[in-house]
Amino acid sequence: MKYLLGIDFGGGASKATLLSKAGTLCATNTCEYPTRYPKAGYVEQDPQDWVRVTVENITAILEKSGVRPCDIVAVSLDAATHTAVILDEDFQVIRPAIYWTDTRSTREVEYLQAQLGDVIEKQVLHRPDTIWSLPALLWIKNNEPDAWRKVRKIMFPKDYVRHFLTGDYVTDFIEAEGSMLFDVNTMAWSETLCGVLGLTPQMLPTVVKPTDIVGKITREAATLTGLTVGTPVLCGTTDTVMEVFASGAVSQGNMTVKLATAGRICVITDRPYPNRHLVNYSHVIDGLYYPGTGTKSCAASYRWFRDTFGEDYASLDRQAENICIGCDGLVFHPYLNGELTPYANPNLCADFVGIRAFHTKAHFARAVLEGVAMSMLDCKLTLEKLHIPHEDRAVIIGGGGKSPLWRQMVSDALGIKLIEMQYSDSSFGSAMLAGVATHMFSGYADALKKCNASVSETVPNAAHTEKYLALYNKYKKIQEALEPIYNAVTL
Repeated sequence: MKYLLGIDFGGGASKATLLSKAGTLCATNTCEYPTRYPKAGYVEQDPQDWVRVTVENITAILEKSGVRPCDIVAVSLDAATHTAVILDEDFQVIRPAIYWTDTRSTREVEYLQAQLGDVIEKQVLHRPDTIWSLPALLWIKNNEPDAWRKVRKIMFPKDYVRHFLTGDYVTDFIEAEGSMLFDVNTMAWSETLCGVLGLTPQMLPTVVKPTDIVGKITREAATLTGLTVGTPVLCGTTDTVMEVFASGAVSQGNMTVKLATAGRICVITDRPYPNRHLVNYSHVIDGLYYPGTGTKSCAASYRWFRDTFGEDYASLDRQAENICIGCDGLVFHPYLNGELTPYANPNLCADFVGIRAFHTKAHFARAVLEGVAMSMLDCKLTLEKLHIPHEDRAVIIGGGGKSPLWRQMVSDALGIKLIEMQYSDSSFGSAMLAGVATHMFSGYADALKKCNASVSETVPNAAHTEKYLALYNKYKKIQEALEPIYNAVTL
């Protein structure tokens, strides 16, 4: 039997998935790594942590499965986009990577909008925002000149790890679209936007397709991981499109609801929809796109609550399910790192509003879940205002969707049926992509047919939907009242 290995790098953990040629899940392994918050608005990760967990994940997968390394046909990686790694001539990391949820580059965003706003919107189809690589890199250039003088190469998380495995220097076009340095009209690095940083296009990776085989496992990487020297490695792509693909969203009108570190609602379309409230990316399937809304701190909000106040998710869920809708007046806004849709405002802060003496930890836990659900409703209503055609059902993806309580809550809040697939995480999608790239599967449809199936449906409760709409109106009024304060006061 032959096998495929997919590895994902998320907001706080990496997951590896081993898939057989028959489409059977053989083994998985997950390793966490830290995200650091050195100052208010600062979010960073150490690229060496990604390499470390790659080695741990692969060795664990081989041990768990008992699969012979020589039977692994190909490896594919994916990760969140926007996050750039700056390196010197020898591919040595110069400083920790500024993660895409970081908001320190607000001044750089203002500068880019004022000086190059029209050019950026024409070439990138987006307005400047702190989530993109360009403003974050410009911040380093402006504030850490000693570090910036050493820069000779720019990479992105999955590409940095793949370089460790193979020594290549490439990226895929979907990843490039997330940098704000790539002209989607010419499908090439923009000399104008690279010039803002004093870079040339030659200092950035060669752009290829996600399915291109770009290297092979080196002897050094094989020694560390246990993989066979010469195992093919394809370029891979971004985590969200791998989840979208794994979930079966491959036709116009298909929709996904993502409850992961960040939250997104994406719709499959035949064209991009340039709008300040959306992020537009190409699909891995030619001619399709998956424009989507974004909630910066989705499952990250629940993880923050867990890590800060203790207990595990299952225990918090059990407590929260005993609290009524609306949490007896307690409202949470999940703006831990500012917010994207529909505010595009990095100044917004998370908050609990309406605290009373009778509120318990269970109330706060449920308020976090409901606050994210309200943010996702903000996202859905934005798509509807833009008249983007979509089905009245969606596949739910991301770790947060594994919670029956949260899944039902989001279904009720959005008023749509949520389909849970047997597998929908991005590492699974990457393993499937490796099968498409190596022709173990005849195409995307064949991969889906062999590898995945729906396992449950969550149907919205109409009475609960009405209650959540009332909660949403309160949520919006509080947000509108607090936004001017957050804009006026630097926290």
